[in-house]
Amino acid sequence: MRVVFMGTPDFAVASLEVLQERSDEVVLVISQQDKPRGRGKKMEETPVKRKALEFGYAVYQPKRIKDMEAIEKIKSLCPDVIVVTAYGQVLPKEILEIPTHGCINVHASLLPRHRGAAPIQYALLCGDKKTGITTMMMDEGLDTGDMLLKEEVEITKQDSLETLSQKLKVAGKKALHDTLRQLEKSGNIERQQQDDTIATYAAMLTRETGYICWNKKAEEISNLIRAVEGWPSAITFYQGEKIKLFQAEQTGEDCTDFAAGMIAEIGKEYLKVATGDEFVKLYEVQFPGKKRMKVADYLRGNAMEEGVVFGTYQEKEEWK
Repeated sequence: MRVVFMGTPDFAVASLEVLQERSDEVVLVISQQDKPRGRGKKMEETPVKRKALEFGYAVYQPKRIKDMEAIEKIKSLCPDVIVVTAYGQVLPKEILEIPTHGCINVHASLLPRHRGAAPIQYALLCGDKKTGITTMMMDEGLDTGDMLLKEEVEITKQDSLETLSQKLKVAGKKALHDTLRQLEKSGNIERQQQDDTIATYAAMLTRETGYICWNKKAEEISNLIRAVEGWPSAITFYQGEKIKLFQAEQTGEDCTDFAAGMIAEIGKEYLKVATGDEFVKLYEVQFPGKKRMKVADYLRGNAMEEGVVFGTYQEKEEWK
C-alpha cells in the first residue's frame, strides 16, 4: 500500500518499523519540526525523522499540518492510507478525507480511556492494572474515532514510564501489523464506536505535574514517581535544594506519627519517607549538577539527615 506516516517521538518509531518490515510504499514521513536541546541549544532531529532518513524515506516537517501547503502536498501523493502515531497535531478534515482507506491512529491506551496527549503517563498516575494499544479510524475529534483492534498490556508495580512504554511499543507493532493486514486483505475492518460516557482525558503534562505533595497517599506518590520518570521527573526539596526522585516502593507501614515528607530512616540503599498514610522507600535521587544515581551511591560521598522534612512546591512563592 502507498502510505504516508506521521509521528514524532521515539514511541512512534516502532510503527514506522512496521511499515518498513511490511515493505509498504512509504511515500512520505511527516514529523514535527526539530527543536533545540540541551545547554548548547543544538537543533536535534526528532526520533521519527532520524529513523525515516535511515530507511531512506522522504521527510517533511511543516510547522502547521493545517496549512494548505501541507494539505496539498499530501493530496498530491494519493496515499492509500495515512498512519499516525503520536504526531502531536490534530489533523484537519481536509487531510482525513485524502486517503482511500482513511487515517489510522495507533493510540497508547485502551480507548475510550485516556484519550489525549499522555495516555501512558496517565495509566501509571491512575494506578491502572492494565492498558494497551488501540488502532482507531481517525475523525475530527481528539481520539474519538471508531476503534479497530486492541492489544492489552498488564501494568505491574515495577513498571515505570520507560518499561511500560517498551511493552506498548511491542503491542503497538502487533496491533498496527494486524490492522494493515486486515485492511489490505478485505479493504475494510469492522469498527466499534467509542462510548463517550466512560471516556477519560489524559492532558499534556506540565512541569508542575512532577512536584510531590507528601500529604497524599503513598500509592499516589509512588504512581507519580513512576509516571513522570522521563519528564518532568518527580521533584521535591531537600533543605531548600530542588532534587529529583526515582524508583519508589510502598512499604505498607503506617506512618501517622510522622510528618508527611519526613525522612524517617536512611538505609544503605534507600530513604524511607512518610506520606499521608504509609511510608515509601526511595532508591534513586538526582541532586542539582549531579547525575541520577542510586541512593547507596549518593550516600557514599554525601550526607543526608534523618528527621529532615522534604519541602513542597506550594511552600515557597519563588518556586512557582
